[in-house]
Amino acid sequence: MTPRSGLVVILPCRDLDGSERFYARLGFSRDPGQEAWQDGYRMLSRPDGARLHLRQAEDGWLVPERNPFGLYLYAEDVEALAAALSAEIVGGEGPEPTSWGMLEFAVSDPDGALVRVGRTLRS
Repeated sequence: MTPRSGLVVILPCRDLDGSERFYARLGFSRDPGQEAWQDGYRMLSRPDGARLHLRQAEDGWLVPERNPFGLYLYAEDVEALAAALSAEIVGGEGPEPTSWGMLEFAVSDPDGALVRVGRTLRS
């Protein structure tokens, strides 16, 4: 289903299968109906409506240690996602409350893109 309005990130990656497996751990799954022409492209979504597209990167596009891409996933299941990714959390701690009112943690995807996951703190 195509949303009526919204923004979807198209993220380049070196290994589509590896990236898809990583993002599956954050609750994303491949959208049904991918056509053969989309071999170098994956459309992913979460049940809560979050969407992400993965695109096969051209040679030389990505240097994982210097990847400039970053994503922020707003998710109510922050604690469960942090538990599933606990060994990979940047800084080794998380989720942590922030001074800007979020509960969040960060991980790096297989290509070094920073992925922050958070939700508003409940009072």
